Amino acid sequence: MEKETTPSQSEWLIMEVFWANDTPSMTAKEVISKIKDKSDMSPRMVRVLLNRLWQKGVLSYTVDEHDLRVYHYSVQKSKEECQKEKSRKFVDSYFEGSRKNAMAALLQSADLTEEQFRELEEILEQCREKEHQNHDGTGILG
Repeated sequence: MEKETTPSQSEWLIMEVFWANDTPSMTAKEVISKIKDKSDMSPRMVRVLLNRLWQKGVLSYTVDEHDLRVYHYSVQKSKEECQKEKSRKFVDSYFEGSRKNAMAALLQSADLTEEQFRELEEILEQCREKEHQNHDGTGILG
């Protein structure tokens, strides 16, 4: 079985704290302080989840030079990277890898406004242009 490398739902709450933070690293105590208003997670659970995020490669840490019991955690995967990876795994798990079928299912279940349809059309056009650039030699891969 493939090793999980994306945050679970609970871990995602913790990562939201990191992604919204302006400093390059945070201690478990700082994370606990910031998450207490958003969740009823115990401090012990936050520490367990920080460890899991480190094991998944989503966070890294350094040990405090003045107190070896304190770890400073830093983000290793951006929110966008995690979202893309989660999306790929979702499509693989529920749509046998078919991005087209996944998109169709999501669109058919959505109640979209005319403005949202226009925004989606723009996104599709940008994806089409990017794909053409990658295949005709003018893009990054060419």
